[in-house]
Amino acid sequence: MVKTVSIDAEQVGQRIDNFLFKSLKGVPKSRIYRAIRGGEVRVNRKRTKPDYRLQLNDQIRIPPLAEEKIKVVKPRGEVIQAIRDKIVYEDDELIVIDKPAGLPVHGGTGIGGGVIELLRLVRPELRFLELIHRIDRETSGCLLIAKKRKTLLFWHQQLKNRKIYKQYITLVKGEWLGGFRRVEAPLIKNILSSGERLVKVSDDGKPATTIFRPLQKFKEMTLIEARPLTGRTHQIRVHLQHIGHPIAADQKYGDTDFNQQVRKLGLKRLFLHAYSMSYSEDQPSDKVFGLCVSLAPELKKLLESLN
Repeated sequence: MVKTVSIDAEQVGQRIDNFLFKSLKGVPKSRIYRAIRGGEVRVNRKRTKPDYRLQLNDQIRIPPLAEEKIKVVKPRGEVIQAIRDKIVYEDDELIVIDKPAGLPVHGGTGIGGGVIELLRLVRPELRFLELIHRIDRETSGCLLIAKKRKTLLFWHQQLKNRKIYKQYITLVKGEWLGGFRRVEAPLIKNILSSGERLVKVSDDGKPATTIFRPLQKFKEMTLIEARPLTGRTHQIRVHLQHIGHPIAADQKYGDTDFNQQVRKLGLKRLFLHAYSMSYSEDQPSDKVFGLCVSLAPELKKLLESLN
């Protein structure tokens, strides 16, 4: 039967699609989106959109949606333990994970679980755990999870206001000429029939800006620091491809010959690491300011071989 839910302070700021995913466990996301777009789900008796953010005392009409049996792949014990071991910092508001390359931040069809699902298994006593931001599946490094809604909202506001300082380390093809370089190139995202996301530079895209700085030069390649000022999908990877310096072992946007070259040196993953995140003011916890996550061992090993 149809039910109506009143939004309280703890739920304020959530997107309505995420709210429904939690409220309607077992119902496929595709069915929930269909219900939103079809007007079955209503906010204060009006139609809504998936990205609507809940307000205090909103009245949400939730229709009866039948659950479907979904095949769930149970994560292996060693995968769960690996996430437990990757917690590099924790306080009353935050958990910081050193995310391994190859593990998505969110689970999906045929995936035993992403970082957030695995962390909820590891820490069942925590009632609230939500991703503050996302990094690509192929990327390793610093990933922040909020333990309180106010923390989540704080960081989202900081990200929106561009007060978050994010640094990535990457190895690219070719000799980098000069020093700092600011790349401003709009990006557009295409979804292929396979469901794969492919991003390219386009005048029709959304504004995207990345600042690059060379750290160390090797023969025919350069170690780079990347600082994205916007948060577009695959932004660093596409901007580097755009200026002729594709990332090592990037199977989507990289250079085939360069990828083969670094593979012979032992690199079997994308050389892109989320090195640090910090904020400029109004810190909820001074301890996290300037937090850094060291390069993954396999990336360090490659750099040692180049030296």
